[in-house]
Amino acid sequence: MSKKRALDAFFTPKSQKKARLATQSPSPLPEPLTDDQPLSTESSNHPTYPFPVPHLPPHITSALASVPASEGREINDQPDLDLLYFQPYIPKSIERDLFDFLRRSLFFYRVQYSIKRYGTETQINTPRYTTVFGVDTSSYFSPDDSTILLDSTTHKPIPPDRYKACASAPRPLPQPLDHLRRLTEIFTGATYNFCLVNYYASGADSISYHSDDERFLGPLPSIASFSLGATRDFCLKHKPIPPKDGEPPPEQNLKPPLKLPLGSGDMVLMRGRTQGSWLHSIPKRKGKGSEGGRTNITFRKGVERYCTQNYYQYNVGEGPVWRWDGRRGEMREWKGGKGGQN
Repeated sequence: MSKKRALDAFFTPKSQKKARLATQSPSPLPEPLTDDQPLSTESSNHPTYPFPVPHLPPHITSALASVPASEGREINDQPDLDLLYFQPYIPKSIERDLFDFLRRSLFFYRVQYSIKRYGTETQINTPRYTTVFGVDTSSYFSPDDSTILLDSTTHKPIPPDRYKACASAPRPLPQPLDHLRRLTEIFTGATYNFCLVNYYASGADSISYHSDDERFLGPLPSIASFSLGATRDFCLKHKPIPPKDGEPPPEQNLKPPLKLPLGSGDMVLMRGRTQGSWLHSIPKRKGKGSEGGRTNITFRKGVERYCTQNYYQYNVGEGPVWRWDGRRGEMREWKGGKGGQN
């Protein structure tokens, strides 16, 4: 499938393409997952994983065969903005189970790092839990042995020092995330080699205004962003436009931020000039609806080696591993216990 194929070719108001990996009839849905319910007996494992990641339960896999669950709404009525907004993308019948499953199954980090601005060094404590999987386009995981990274040009094992500066050796996407990646590629026509996962424990966790406009993502990047769990506002505003000499500030600079209330199962596809011209954030939230956890999954494509170093530095770092503890209802530092308990 051509990477440049327009999304309009994948759906129309009357007939929208469904991203199917298998032709199977939906099975009856079981009761919702509980924290003491055993996970799949099959799992993804890798030397870089602190513990194996179980495969998706069959009823979730079956329901995902019918994504997207609704038609995407184009949002392109402001300069340089190009979004496709699904409410929802993940079927409502499984969005809660998928949220609970991924929160129980994945490992996370609470990254700390320092930045230096104008000669002053500042310590940053990431206000959310993060994890990352994937590798840039210069390398790929051997389909026969995922512990081996191959060079994309020579198809031979990469030099041992290629990723020596990374906080972690690159690691492949586990089956649950890779399955969702493949479905997303079918629908969007884009290709993705990275998956970043953020877990916001409550309304106190946030991410400030930023844009994913790094050179290592290439020009006009496509980023698919999924939300599961609690509803949180996704705010966007145009980057400041410098006024021309002697003229007032451009009208665009005075417009209020665009706010999308991302619910569980929703997806926003950001494409075109969006990253180069717009900033986005998940602000802190207080009061009603601020207590629930939220998982954000983004798929993107890194085209330079520095992408791998950057993503592992700021999403893994050097701190401890965190894992969901269902008995306590919170993330706790993982010390090698079984079944998610410390």
